[in-house]
Amino acid sequence: MAENIGFISTRFAGTDGVSLESAKWAEVFWEDEHISYWYAGQLDRASDISMCIPEAYFHHPDNEWINHQLWGRKHRSPDVGRRIRELAEYLKLTLYEYVDRFDLTVLVIENALTIPMHVPLGIAITEFLVETDIPAIVHHHDFYWERDRFQISSIPDYLELAFPPRVPRLQHVVINQEAREDLAWRKGIPSVLIPNVLDFATPPPPPDDYAADIREEIGLEPGDKLILQPTRVVPRKGIEHAITLLRRLKDPRCKLVISHKAGDEGTEYMNQLIQLARDENVDLRFFGDRVADLRQLTNEGQKIYVLKDLYPHADLVTFPSIYEGFGNAFLEAIYFNVPILVNRYRVFVRDIEPKGFRLPAINGFIDRKAVEEVRRILDDPEYRNEITALNYAIAEHYYSYRVLRYSLQNLIKNIQNRTE
Repeated sequence: MAENIGFISTRFAGTDGVSLESAKWAEVFWEDEHISYWYAGQLDRASDISMCIPEAYFHHPDNEWINHQLWGRKHRSPDVGRRIRELAEYLKLTLYEYVDRFDLTVLVIENALTIPMHVPLGIAITEFLVETDIPAIVHHHDFYWERDRFQISSIPDYLELAFPPRVPRLQHVVINQEAREDLAWRKGIPSVLIPNVLDFATPPPPPDDYAADIREEIGLEPGDKLILQPTRVVPRKGIEHAITLLRRLKDPRCKLVISHKAGDEGTEYMNQLIQLARDENVDLRFFGDRVADLRQLTNEGQKIYVLKDLYPHADLVTFPSIYEGFGNAFLEAIYFNVPILVNRYRVFVRDIEPKGFRLPAINGFIDRKAVEEVRRILDDPEYRNEITALNYAIAEHYYSYRVLRYSLQNLIKNIQNRTE
């Protein structure tokens, strides 16, 4: 039986993990004839299948004022509690309207009951689920206890209530094994592990004419090696390790290109990277001003590219992250047949590495073995093709849409068995 499925989050727009993975879920749901609809404070979905409520966006001024009162302090004023309840009540009314407008039969909550970026929305969703008993799946990407900035707060009661809630028959989904164990230990909540995926059954198309000039636009010469760091510029991405790698390679052909702008954590880290690259005599290039969610032209007529335009032109991807909930850049590099260097972050060690991928890996520092392996990858095309083909086959087995479809079908069956 086909279901009308309503996705709910603070934002479905751009290339963040929540927006990307929810779109993949919707695509797989559609293949089983389920229709998806969207609710958020910021949306890039079609207006006839979505409901945009600006107050649900985590950067809405009302929510930013509330957040300023909640984190890094132990006590909250009565006024803060009142503002939280008022906004939660309003958002709950919009959820009733959303479900009625699209005749929804199942909800998928994307990270809004996981990380407390928008506390009133989390409370509204929790109360709505309790009041309606509508079947729901909660897709958890990163819990608040995994982030330092949420460790000191004035809302332990709200965190216990809604992040995540203990609502009967609510199905919880996590993206790594450690999160599954933490959720069981902290909340006593069982969950299903569904990793992030890509459509490995459909190989990437060859680069088109639009992106054919991207190396020239970066400023690369024909013989240069494009070393791509496909992440935001924030400290947990460990970009300093990529700079150290290029210093130790001592290969003037290698240019380190960062695809994204500095994140919402300021520019201090970016400035430190610029200075480090100068000190280490590494050619570092920021290309984030020319990469966006959609291809377009600037007012001056310059092309704006998307991230997938960069991958086919890369000779190596660096992914030296200190922490990742899963690591979409890892799968993307493999999908585009680009070798990748990885820092062995915890989720990689436990969930991904045992699958048998062949790649240079480091343990918090660039060692001689990693440098030699990268040098061989850059200089030996036959070896590069061998390992990228192997990695693609492994990823297709463990991280394809087929894996996602099987898991989602089981979740829907659980819901349909309950309602029969």
